[in-house]
Amino acid sequence: MSECWVPAGATVCELCGTFKSDSVTHIVAENNSGSDVLEWLQLQNIKASSEFELLDISWLIECMGAGKPVEMAGRHQLVVRRNPSLSPVPGSQTVPPPPMQKISQYACQRRTTLNNHNQLFTDAFDILAENYEFRENEVSCLPFMRAASVLKSLSFPIVSMKDIEGIPCLGDKVKCVIEGIIEDGESSEVKAVLNDERYKSFKLFTSVFGVGLKTAEKWFRMGFRTLSKIKSDKSLRFTHMQKAGFLYYEDLVSCVNRAEAEAVSMLVKEAVVAFLPDALVTMTGGFRRGKMTGHDVDFLITSPEATEEEEQQLLHKVTNFWRQQGLLLYCDIIESTFEKFKLPSRKVDALDHFQKCFLILKLHRGLVRSEESGQQEGKDWKAIRVDLVMCPYERRAFALLGWTGSRQFERDLRRYATHERKMMLDNHALYDKTKRVFLEAESEEEIFAHLGLDYIEPWERNA
Repeated sequence: MSECWVPAGATVCELCGTFKSDSVTHIVAENNSGSDVLEWLQLQNIKASSEFELLDISWLIECMGAGKPVEMAGRHQLVVRRNPSLSPVPGSQTVPPPPMQKISQYACQRRTTLNNHNQLFTDAFDILAENYEFRENEVSCLPFMRAASVLKSLSFPIVSMKDIEGIPCLGDKVKCVIEGIIEDGESSEVKAVLNDERYKSFKLFTSVFGVGLKTAEKWFRMGFRTLSKIKSDKSLRFTHMQKAGFLYYEDLVSCVNRAEAEAVSMLVKEAVVAFLPDALVTMTGGFRRGKMTGHDVDFLITSPEATEEEEQQLLHKVTNFWRQQGLLLYCDIIESTFEKFKLPSRKVDALDHFQKCFLILKLHRGLVRSEESGQQEGKDWKAIRVDLVMCPYERRAFALLGWTGSRQFERDLRRYATHERKMMLDNHALYDKTKRVFLEAESEEEIFAHLGLDYIEPWERNA
């Protein structure tokens, strides 16, 4: 064994390397697999604990560089292959998975929490899918997106190729990546993507608010590789959205934490009810699914009593109110094109036609009940991305379901409706093609019931 450290306050004593295991939280190794570490612990007669995190030295190096513990990602975790001779570690990857149950190909029939036992694989799939998305190759992108979604739902970690037998949505390319990670601890294909100049440039360019694939392609072909060069080039013309994206870049690329999201929620609710007292304001997106961080905060607004004119004017009134308060940094209102009796879209990724507003709000530090407010030194506010959606009251259940996500959950929900129930579903409505009728719903539970599905809670939709 090359090196092994226990940096979280553990006591190492004598030449045998024993330590007080009840005080250990992280074990960091260099050039060793998780199996090597566990075997070494057993040889030293050290009882393994479920509290151990088995990590590569890269995690410790990143911590030292940041001057604080960094979040553990799949690339940091050491792979443990099943070995009957090793003592089992509760929660570790040496525990064999439970008997395989039939797993649905549809995310809407799987319960997927934030407890991902296969992050090493799903992180790899996400990178490969993103690379194909940057190349607008949907055919190659989807298999990796679906594979990541399936593995996120598993209640056990994959440690051998035998573990994936009978699991749907795992094609030959996906299995090849899984096998590479099991054998080597990483994927050569993923490594190549992360080192690819085009991928790195697209990743950087699209991190700017308002920059899509077309613009990223244009900048890459022009020879740009850094944002500083782009900003300093006098020949380029930026949209209003892109100008805001560059101006507030550091704030917008940093994660919004839950405390900040809750503070924004208070601002939104106070402003909305000031003009529409009976309005219902619901935080949607990842925060509704239980996530602790996100890149923006989404809200669905509806009112049981508002007239059509009051609905149309609300977002304008609210944004004008924030503008007068000096809180509005950017605003783009998209007017409604919703038609009451229009059939749901056949496209699984179709956007809705409700009135919506894409904002950047100034959130003052004093409003955030958390020390982790992510503010720059000497600055008492942070720019936060906020999306507001105004929908008719009778369509609130469909809009809430659609805006809660996750993206893959919604895609599969619409695919299931089409292929298994002969229905059409989007953020506006559910249509039964056999009976030729719109199916009404007062809640998400009723939509699931119409589709013949068990209801899945928002926190179980992290597909």
